[in-house]
Amino acid sequence: MSNSVQTTTINPAATAPAPSTPGAPEPSDRARRIWKKLNVYYERTLLAVFVVLLLIVLYCLYDTWYVYDHASDKSFLKYRPSPGNPGSVADSPITDDYVAWLTIDDTNIDYPVMQGQDNTKYLNLDPYGKYSLSGSIFLDSRNKKDFSDEYSLVYGHHMEYGKMFGALDDFLNEKYLKSHSEGTLIVGKEGTSAYSLKVFASMRSSAKDKMIFSPTESTGTEDYIKENADYYVDHPELSGARILGLSTCSEGDSMTRIIVFAYILE
Repeated sequence: MSNSVQTTTINPAATAPAPSTPGAPEPSDRARRIWKKLNVYYERTLLAVFVVLLLIVLYCLYDTWYVYDHASDKSFLKYRPSPGNPGSVADSPITDDYVAWLTIDDTNIDYPVMQGQDNTKYLNLDPYGKYSLSGSIFLDSRNKKDFSDEYSLVYGHHMEYGKMFGALDDFLNEKYLKSHSEGTLIVGKEGTSAYSLKVFASMRSSAKDKMIFSPTESTGTEDYIKENADYYVDHPELSGARILGLSTCSEGDSMTRIIVFAYILE
């Protein structure tokens, strides 16, 4: 019996690692480069988002300052007339749409009243006819500019800190209403007529309430106010006098209005 020995020849080339392409990066090095690029893009994106947010914040701050500054502008007060003395309104830069000067004593309400051909013109125009987010106090375009209607309605923006008609909020307090019930309405750029005002009621109402917001069409306004007012002070001796309504938006609710009512006294 013979023994045979089998031998296996090993080819060194078969077990040697494949040569790498000259200059080709290792897989781990390639991944690091990709992550590095992604990090750069990520940082740049964050920076861009931060810059955009910063610009938005700065714009909001500027917008708030701009609106408040214009709402606080009292430069027109030097043109305010007084009963029997129209002052310099006629020669002022206040536009010819001026119809009256409204003052409620001991409040921030002391403004010229404008009247446009519609009820949008003075939403964003000041009494000088210049663009202003706070707009102007203005008389309903359907009312007669001499306030001879039985019921005249005046509008103003609800501004912070009691500016413009933001001051009407305070009249939703009965004690305040009673203690701030006097005012003056001087009509015409020449101050042709001056009337005393007697505040007698305040209420919240929907902007769709035609009894309040259709001043030349509604009848029985005085009775309606008496029945629906949040606060009402009865003055039997003044019943039948012309009525002036002051209206503004209720903060936070676009459809609710705050309205304060005053008698116009001869």
